[in-house]
Amino acid sequence: MGIETPVHVLLVSFPGQGHVNPMLRLGKRLAAKGLLITLSTTKYFGLEMRKSTNNITDQPIPVGNGFIRFEFFDDGMPVDEPGRTNLDLYMPKLERVGKESLHKLIEKQSDEGRPVSCLVNNPFIPWVCDVAEDLGIPCATLWVQSCALFACYYHYLHQTVPFPSEAEPEIDVRLPGMPVLKHDEIASFLHPNGQYKILGRVILGQFKNLSKSFCVLADTFEELERDIIKEMSNICLVKSIGPLFKDPKSLSDGANNMKADDCIEWLDSKPPSSVVYISFGTVVYLKQEQVDEIAHALLNSGVSFLWVMKPPPKELEVKLHVLPDGFLEKTGERGKVVDWSSQEKVLAHPSVTCFLTHCGWNSTVEALTSGVPVVTLPQWGDQVTNAKFLVDVFGVGVRLGRGEAENRVFHRVEVEKCLMEATVGEKAAELRRNALKWKTAAEKAVAEGGSSDRNIQDFVEEIGRISNGK
Repeated sequence: MGIETPVHVLLVSFPGQGHVNPMLRLGKRLAAKGLLITLSTTKYFGLEMRKSTNNITDQPIPVGNGFIRFEFFDDGMPVDEPGRTNLDLYMPKLERVGKESLHKLIEKQSDEGRPVSCLVNNPFIPWVCDVAEDLGIPCATLWVQSCALFACYYHYLHQTVPFPSEAEPEIDVRLPGMPVLKHDEIASFLHPNGQYKILGRVILGQFKNLSKSFCVLADTFEELERDIIKEMSNICLVKSIGPLFKDPKSLSDGANNMKADDCIEWLDSKPPSSVVYISFGTVVYLKQEQVDEIAHALLNSGVSFLWVMKPPPKELEVKLHVLPDGFLEKTGERGKVVDWSSQEKVLAHPSVTCFLTHCGWNSTVEALTSGVPVVTLPQWGDQVTNAKFLVDVFGVGVRLGRGEAENRVFHRVEVEKCLMEATVGEKAAELRRNALKWKTAAEKAVAEGGSSDRNIQDFVEEIGRISNGK
């Protein structure tokens, strides 16, 4: 590879925080190995990213031995269009306009002397593989959920085993290399009674397009899901390359489109393993009644806590959560409530003792690789499956809820019981021991020569071969 023209890989991400962040982390890993990376998502999301950082530019930024740059495509909607939250309308439009816009963006790269050697997409935008095929460019897929979920979607699409249906909504799902999943432990997108069906359909589109990806890069690590990865590798080439956030050279900074509140100084003032961290990610919106019950559980338990209460997006048209009267006065110095935090830094902090979480995959992996036990309160989608694994397979969690199938508010007594179970006593000590084992395994996987590092190196070499073969 000449210095003048490094191999150019275009990463195309669905416009969502939980999608762009792993893609950006992958971009930095690949760039560090000597590639030129362009990260692309919709112009709208690009604007949101620019609000929080100055590093979003189409000029190459040096990372390790390579470079990363940003260039965005059109989704066919004005910037202030509220319709993006209506996924039934937005997803087809994103595909229609996105295909055309991405085509032009790729041609522009060639015109400017940096032809694209490989495309990488992620779930929710399977049509990127169609664009790659049209242009004769190899395509790989970054899978941003667990390999267990990858297996679920594959087997659901091909109906290799029975799944819950309208006729039998409560049957168990038995997949090779996995524990039995109850009807409310499979991704709710796949359940006949689940919400956000459009997302299930779009993800299944990725599996219909699987033959167009020469490789699936999974943000997991071999030691965590060895049997499932082995099983799925019989079907397609699955390479575990995670946890992407745990970068050995500290290349990673997520593309948070919100300013993080500084809470590290506050955490510094707390004793080791004393603070409960509470966050439900960027998308989940809890009922106000549930917020009240969590608040009362915190008051009654006397634990110290850091609670992220992210204001909901305007377009959701829901009310800001409010805390019970006098809550902050009563909790005083032992509690801190913020709009947003740098989750990786918080979970890595020695004063954090457990994490009350919605169990999104990013949060799941960040907890495991920081050695922090969890209390699980999943809502929908893959969160319910992740919660099952955190509690029953990885041995690091206490189960509070089972997701939307339960559809209930958990009383303060239940919340407090789970928080105490995860923070004091023998059970808490066992959870902590298990979590620390995963932390060590994750660090080994991403270190030089570890399983994930080797897989990234293999991928870079494969792209080099493809590129030179043209």
